[in-house]
Amino acid sequence: MRKIKDENWDQRLGFLMHDVSRLRRKVFDEFMKPLGVTRSQWWILAHLSRHDGMIQSDLATVLDIGKAALGGLIERLESAEMVERRPDAVDRRAKRVYLSPKGTRLISEMRAKSNEMSERMLSGLSVKDRLALADMLTQVKHNLLSAAKEQELDTEETDEVVDDTHDTGRI
Repeated sequence: MRKIKDENWDQRLGFLMHDVSRLRRKVFDEFMKPLGVTRSQWWILAHLSRHDGMIQSDLATVLDIGKAALGGLIERLESAEMVERRPDAVDRRAKRVYLSPKGTRLISEMRAKSNEMSERMLSGLSVKDRLALADMLTQVKHNLLSAAKEQELDTEETDEVVDDTHDTGRI
């Protein structure tokens, strides 16, 4: 067992998490290369496989991608006949994004490749260890989301204070 006091644990753990993420992205790209799918495209297709027909701007929000960037990704997926855009029935300006039959077939192949990669990545970990790792990472994610939300609130409060100092006295 490691002795936490023997190392600068915060820096080591942060580096380890960053390095694992970097390596996972690299390996993921190699696993998906035969399918001709990028990580960003995978993310869109996987999300549509669970929530087909989303309004494009809502999809951008959920995936935390800029609307213009998402538009370019969807155009490429549309050119590859993986997705289709159709006008919303209520708001003709809004476009809904749907998986095409070709995109739906690709999802199965993508999931098989992703499962293969996950098995290689988690090799040597028991089911119990995998579940514990998932629980711990979920807690870390929750903590980071809470910290991000607190920072947003702090920024909003700071902005309000700044706005108050610029009061011109006009009614």
